[in-house]
Amino acid sequence: MHNPNQEPYQSAHLWLVLMKATQAIREHDLRSIESSGLCFSDFATLEVLLHKGPLPVNLIGEKVQLTSGSITTAIDRLESRALVQRQLSPTDRRVRLVQLTESGRALIERFFEQHLQALYTATSGLNGEEKAQLIHLLKKLGKQAKTLL
Repeated sequence: MHNPNQEPYQSAHLWLVLMKATQAIREHDLRSIESSGLCFSDFATLEVLLHKGPLPVNLIGEKVQLTSGSITTAIDRLESRALVQRQLSPTDRRVRLVQLTESGRALIERFFEQHLQALYTATSGLNGEEKAQLIHLLKKLGKQAKTLL
């Protein structure tokens, strides 16, 4: 008979609990994003530009975990709505940077605050200290798993 307290079983249980928690929080995340009228990839792109400033398309794609084709499509979609614009890099004319327009900045600033509140509510089962501990432990877990790839 299997002992659920043995480490291999604890690891499987940890993965299951982590997946379920991630799915539940992701549902809150997506519901919050829907209210902005943007899809997830467009919201994530605008958020990256809000916090990181103008970036090349490929770097945005890496940060929001989209393929080259998907991030190009997202940028095209946002550009057609006048939320972002492409411009040549002042330091390397081979590079085109994507930056927020005034309307894009206004949109993401307004909805990002609502998004933060939704995530705060979704994670309110933990206090600040518990969130900090969980962040530390999940980073430790992720780094270890990454070394095994």
